[in-house]
Amino acid sequence: MNYRFFLLGILFAALWASASAAAKIALPYIEPLAMFQVRFFLAGVLLIAYSLIITKDRFPKGKEWVQLIIFGGLNTTLYLSLFVLSLREISAGIGSLATSTNTLIISALSTVFLGQSLKSKQWMALLLGFAGVGLACYPLWENHQATPRGLFLIFLSMLSYSVGTLYYSKIKWNLSRITINGWQVFLGGVLMFPLTWYFHVDGANQWNSIVWTSILWLIFPVSIGAVQLWLYLLKQDTVRASFFLFLCPIFGFIYANILLQEPLTWYTWTGTAMVLAGLYMGIEKKPR
Repeated sequence: MNYRFFLLGILFAALWASASAAAKIALPYIEPLAMFQVRFFLAGVLLIAYSLIITKDRFPKGKEWVQLIIFGGLNTTLYLSLFVLSLREISAGIGSLATSTNTLIISALSTVFLGQSLKSKQWMALLLGFAGVGLACYPLWENHQATPRGLFLIFLSMLSYSVGTLYYSKIKWNLSRITINGWQVFLGGVLMFPLTWYFHVDGANQWNSIVWTSILWLIFPVSIGAVQLWLYLLKQDTVRASFFLFLCPIFGFIYANILLQEPLTWYTWTGTAMVLAGLYMGIEKKPR
């Protein structure tokens, strides 16, 4: 097993899963799209400045602008707009849980768009992982901590993210990961602005310390740290990288329990063991 790939994947999942709790903490004080609008602009500007000044990367050119706009629209605008809107109607734990569905969507779509095929072992790993996730979230489903509209929004969000992941994997990029990440986040924020303006309500936003702490966390550990790890993992192997999304709900449940007092029971720990077993089975050997 490639232990570096494994450890970086776990770190990615731990950082990525924290987004649900961080956003949920700030939502009582700020409109969801306004919070993410600020996050995207600041994260994009910081990454672009770093790529131009420190690493001396070039500006995108020609069709690269179109590719970045499409990627940013799928991976940032649609995915995270729908995601943060759904968090008003579902628990942070279910928000993290939904992330793992990308594994199945990415794996299924990869067979069509990337020409990859999965061994029976990988399908068994998927089933084991989903069974573990389902068991871990059982108390949340039982308590009805979600609305039909919230679940529909989170499904559309995951679909957009999966398509964006496959789109990124199909493109032969001639830009660095930092440049790609910076511009896709910034352009995704530009594309989001009409939505932010449309849903804005005067006097709804309180720019207090809780909001800014959440935004800064979403910028540095999530938008910069986790996304850089994700782009690296995708270039190594799209399908194997997607299995780390199974870990996101586990970390998400832990964060939601500590920060938001959402339930953490033996269902969670048993489900965690099943997810880890499925994860190991799925990435131990590279799919054909």
